[in-house]
Amino acid sequence: MSQTLVTRHPSLVTSLRPLIVLAGPTAVGKSRVAVLLAKALGTDVLTADSRQVYRGMDIGMDKPSLEERLGVPHRLIDLVEPDQPFNVGMYRRQALCEIERLYGQGKIPLVVGGTGLYVRALLHGLWDGPSADWSFRDRLVGEAHVNGAEYLHQELARVDPESAERLHPHDHVKIIRALEVHHLSGHPLSESLRRHAFAETPFASLLIGLTRDRAALYRRIDERVDEQLAKGLVQETRGLLEKGYGRERGSMKGLGYRQIAGYLAGDYPYEEAVRLLKRDTRHFAKRQMTWFRKEAGMTWVDIGDEESLEEVSVRLLDLIKQFLAGLSTRVGCGDEKTAVAAG
Repeated sequence: MSQTLVTRHPSLVTSLRPLIVLAGPTAVGKSRVAVLLAKALGTDVLTADSRQVYRGMDIGMDKPSLEERLGVPHRLIDLVEPDQPFNVGMYRRQALCEIERLYGQGKIPLVVGGTGLYVRALLHGLWDGPSADWSFRDRLVGEAHVNGAEYLHQELARVDPESAERLHPHDHVKIIRALEVHHLSGHPLSESLRRHAFAETPFASLLIGLTRDRAALYRRIDERVDEQLAKGLVQETRGLLEKGYGRERGSMKGLGYRQIAGYLAGDYPYEEAVRLLKRDTRHFAKRQMTWFRKEAGMTWVDIGDEESLEEVSVRLLDLIKQFLAGLSTRVGCGDEKTAVAAG
C-alpha cells in the first residue's frame, strides 16, 4: 500500500476519540482488508465477533492465521474456554479497555467484525436488562428437551416475533434470554431495546460496511467452507468433542461445529453436513446484512468481483482520511491533527 495515515499529535487522538468500525457479513473480506488498514493506520485490530472469543476453536471460527495477520496484533479473540460463559457486556468492558489503551498510545482504534450487537453496544451503550431468573431458564431448558429443538424459537415468535426473526432457531442462549426478558418485564426484548435506543455516543465513529453482489458473496461462502474442511474442520470438531465440549454447549452450536458434530454423531452423512453448513452460512450472512442495514450512519462500500483487497483498502483509507479531516475542521484546529505521509 502506498500511503500510511499517521497522527501528528497523539494527545489529540484522545480528545477527538475517533473510532473506525469495519463491518459486514461473513466471507465478504473484512479480516483481510482489516489487516491492510491496521498496518496503514499503525494500530491493532479489535475483533467484534462473538464466535472468535473461544480458545481452541480456530478453523470453524475462521480466525486469521498468524501468517494472515502480517504482524498486526489482533485483540479480543481467544478470551475464554469453549465451556465458559461470555456475553456482550463482558465484550464491551474488555473492548473499552483496549480502546483506551490505544488512545493512550496515540493510535486510532480499528474495530472489525460481524456481530452487530457487539458493535452497537460498543458504540452506543448497553441496555441494562433484568437479572437472570435461573429457575425460569431451567424450566425452558426442560421444555425444549421435551418438545424439541425448535420449541423455544416458536415460543419466542409468539411473544416477540421481531427478536425471533433476528435469532437463529438453534441459538438457545439468546432465545432463552429474550423469553426471560419478556417473562420478567412483561415487554418484548425488541421493544425494550428500542426504548433504550442505544443513545450513548462516546466516540466520533466512522462505520464502514462492506458488501458484495449476493451471488459473489455466496460463492465466497461456499469456497470458505471448502477451505475450512480442507484445513481440518472435522478433526478440530472431533477434538473438541473428545475434550468434553458437548453439542449442548453454546460454543459448539456455532456454524461449522454444529453441522460437523451432527455428522460425527451419525445424524446424517458427510455430504449432508457440508450442504447444511453452506446453507446455514448463507442464511447467517443474510441475517447479518439485515442487522447492519438498520444501523444509522453506515457508509456502504461495495467490493467488485475483480477488485483486489489492496484496492479496497486504498478506497477505505480515503474515507478514513476524509473522516479525520472533518473532525479536525469541526473542532477548528485545521490540519495539525492528522496528515498523510508516504509509506
